[in-house]
Amino acid sequence: MPHNFDPNQNYYSFIDKKTEPIVFVHGVGLNHKMWDSQIASLNNYSTITYDLLGHGKTPYNKEEVTLNEFSDQLDYLLKFLKVDKINLVGFSLGSLIALDFASKFQDKLKSLTVIGTTYKRTTEQRALVIERFEQAKLNKPISKQALKRWFTDEYLNDHPEIYDQFIKILTKEGKEHLNFLKAYKLFANHQDNIDIIKNIKTKALIMTGSGDTGSTVQMSKSLSDDLINSSFIEINNGKHLCSIECADGVNINLKNFISN
Repeated sequence: MPHNFDPNQNYYSFIDKKTEPIVFVHGVGLNHKMWDSQIASLNNYSTITYDLLGHGKTPYNKEEVTLNEFSDQLDYLLKFLKVDKINLVGFSLGSLIALDFASKFQDKLKSLTVIGTTYKRTTEQRALVIERFEQAKLNKPISKQALKRWFTDEYLNDHPEIYDQFIKILTKEGKEHLNFLKAYKLFANHQDNIDIIKNIKTKALIMTGSGDTGSTVQMSKSLSDDLINSSFIEINNGKHLCSIECADGVNINLKNFISN
C-alpha cells in the first residue's frame, strides 16, 4: 500500500512511477485527500501527498507551529523516502510552505507551483483573515463561510457530496481544533519576506481562481512578478479551491508546466 507513516509519524502516500515526484502540500484545516483529482489526472507521474503537522493523521503537540517546522517536515519526509528532486505544488498555506521550502532547498526542486496563495496582503485584507481566526478561536462554525469563499454557489448546488465532505472536514473538535488554530494563526499573521521571494530561482507557475477573494488574482500576479523565473495563469470561473472545482483546467496547466 502507498499509504504509511514515516518514523516521525508523518502520514503520507507515495505512488512511485519511477519519475521525479510531484509533491502536493494542502491548506489549513484540510488533508492530503484534497489532491485526489490531481493524483488521478497525473497518473503517469510519481506523486507524494501527506498530512501537514497537526492535520489529518499527522500528530502535533507543541504550543505553536512555524513555517520552518513545516518545511523541515517535508525535508525529513523526502530524506526518508530517498527522494532527491521534486516538483513541488502548494495550495493556500501549502503555498506559503512551498515558497519557504523553495527558499531553503532550491537544489531539491525541479519546479515550483503555487495555487491560491496570499502575497502582499493589504491591512484590510489581513484584518479580514485575523477576524475569521478570532471567530474560529471562539469555536464559532466557519465551515459554511469557508465553503462560500472556496467554491461557487453553482458548484456546491450541483455537488452536494462535496459540500457534505468539506463540512465534515472543517468541523473540528478537541485536539484537532487546537491544531487547526495553530496553523490558522500562522497563516493569518504571515508576513511575506519579499527579499527571500526575489532570490528563488526555481522555475515557477502561479495559479489562482478568477473569483478568489482571499488569494486574489492581483496577489498572484504580484508574486509572479517578484519571482525570477515565473509565469501566471488565471483559472477562469474558479474560486479558492479551483483545484477541485476547475480540476481539468488546473491539471492541464500543471501537466504542461511540469512536462515542459
